[in-house]
Amino acid sequence: MRVADFDYDLPAELIAQRPLPRRDDARMMVVGKDDGRIVHARFKDLTEFLRAGEILVLNDTRVIPAKAWGTRDRAKVEFLFIKERELGSWEVLCRPARRLRTGDTCRFAPGFEGRVIEEGDEGRRVLHFASPDVLSRLKDIGFAPLPPYIKRHKEDAERREEDLERYQTVFARRDGAIAAPTAGLHFTPDTLAALERRGVGVVTVTLEVGPATFQPVRVETVEEHRMLEERYTVTPETAERLTTAKRSRTPVTAVGTTVVRTLESSWKDGGLRPGTRKTDLFIYPGFAFQVVDRLLTNFHLPRSTLLMLVSAFGGYDLIKQAYREAIRERYRFYSYGDCMLIL
Repeated sequence: MRVADFDYDLPAELIAQRPLPRRDDARMMVVGKDDGRIVHARFKDLTEFLRAGEILVLNDTRVIPAKAWGTRDRAKVEFLFIKERELGSWEVLCRPARRLRTGDTCRFAPGFEGRVIEEGDEGRRVLHFASPDVLSRLKDIGFAPLPPYIKRHKEDAERREEDLERYQTVFARRDGAIAAPTAGLHFTPDTLAALERRGVGVVTVTLEVGPATFQPVRVETVEEHRMLEERYTVTPETAERLTTAKRSRTPVTAVGTTVVRTLESSWKDGGLRPGTRKTDLFIYPGFAFQVVDRLLTNFHLPRSTLLMLVSAFGGYDLIKQAYREAIRERYRFYSYGDCMLIL
């Protein structure tokens, strides 16, 4: 299967640059896997497509303020803090990377400096800080790690608080992600309350969204691509409820591709395994889904592993048709955009 088969042309003006004033005002395309029917709805209508007793699964990971700017010899360097390697040492992506070599020090704020202790490919570095509580300092000075297709000044102090709030789900609980599980951005407290009134069971998992989720596919054939690892957690309570749901043939709706990868990675011997593990699961057409029956997801970049996963779930031809329809109907694309419910 060619990576080029997952390409499509998207008018630049359809890439959402800012969130809607209200999260739940997003449009929602409803796609039927079995009959190929496409219905145009609103996210506010979500509860109309779910029934009492069904299970909906959210990713409760919390996006950290992972984007920061430092200076090295008066030169400004942009950083994306990926993960803590050990106490006080963080793996980062930086640009321009040529400005930072092993032994160099970069200053982010008074009393907050990192020394390069390791170099890697494609702008990767490991910084060591004298103070071990790096995350708390990032919460003071860091910015939301908005994706590069949002074409506005990222170091915008006036919009910092807004982005930190809106590039975050209302149910985020566990620090660790460097990108938002974007399908969850549409939910509001009112949505969650409506699901409860409807009798829909809501459970959570945690997948710390990292570079694997947005890494470019640089090979020509899909099967050649290798995913980076990401850490996920399934609690015993969630594992038990979902295992019971599958045994009773109760539909399970995943909110986002990260939930899909978590659930399908956790399934073994007829049940969901609780615990914290790492996954490099790559889902593309031909994959046999064991857990997920329905999927709520945003519209994804061409040639991306996210689009490949959605195509595996909904069917390649149907998803291609749905994307053509979304472009024709002027849906908003990507992180701050509209969503699709595949039933």
